[in-house]
Amino acid sequence: MRIIAAFLLALPLLAQDPALLLEARLMRKLRQIEERFDGVMGLAVIDLSTGKTLSLNGDLVTAQASLIKVPVLAAAFQKIESGALALDQKVELTEKDKAGGSGTLDARLGPHPLSISVEELLTLMIRDSDNTATNKIIALVGMDSVNQLMAQLGLRSTRLRRIMMDSAAARRNDENTSTPLEMARLFEFIYRERLISRSASRRMIEMLKLVQADFRAALPRGVVSASKPGAVPGVRTEAGIVFLEGRPYVLSVMCSLVAGDANPIRDVVEAVHSYFVRLAQSNRYGHRVAEPIY
Repeated sequence: MRIIAAFLLALPLLAQDPALLLEARLMRKLRQIEERFDGVMGLAVIDLSTGKTLSLNGDLVTAQASLIKVPVLAAAFQKIESGALALDQKVELTEKDKAGGSGTLDARLGPHPLSISVEELLTLMIRDSDNTATNKIIALVGMDSVNQLMAQLGLRSTRLRRIMMDSAAARRNDENTSTPLEMARLFEFIYRERLISRSASRRMIEMLKLVQADFRAALPRGVVSASKPGAVPGVRTEAGIVFLEGRPYVLSVMCSLVAGDANPIRDVVEAVHSYFVRLAQSNRYGHRVAEPIY
């Protein structure tokens, strides 16, 4: 009788949550992707419905490439909010401002000054990853302002140490850095409209929705994302918000010491998105309530 009673008391401890088992399956898939990948990979996922965070090498500190432009964007909106800058403020650029690399602004610069608004510079920086626009925004905002904002947000490893295309600084290890968890948290702040202000967060999302990169390519048609990628030799990054109906989430992927053109980001996006689709369509017991029984 005592044995039966003890067994009955233990039964609740044996119960397993379907969602937790699915989560464990996702983490196994992600580890398999990491093992196949010829490089070092870290990632972080935030379920925006529950706040739960998953990570694999989430504290990996690595170069950000153009993903660092999101902290620059945030600092610019902080200046705009304070009145130190304005979206319609005009800025002049000349040939001397050319940075090279990604973007289209260099082709527009000649011997005569080009007058362009701060809003257009920010859009070019995010949508086209324009390096010349980025360097002009950094000059207007100040590198210290970017780093002070990140420190205030508790993002200790997210730091801007050089302008775009400064190879000499990169060789000195003056690199722009962050971690998957910190960048995921930054995008969560934007999603929850807590970065600078509600209006600033919404404007940032509008700009980030213009980006076409690995997230957009890997997601099913019709699923909206707001993300920013980055790539330099040996590094591939992307982080952003996926607006999955019923289960939005943040994903941040960072790859370092990459061999050749290896890039696991799309595989990661597909695995993570499949996981959230199942959660969005099912109740807590795994019944796919999105489909009618009859």
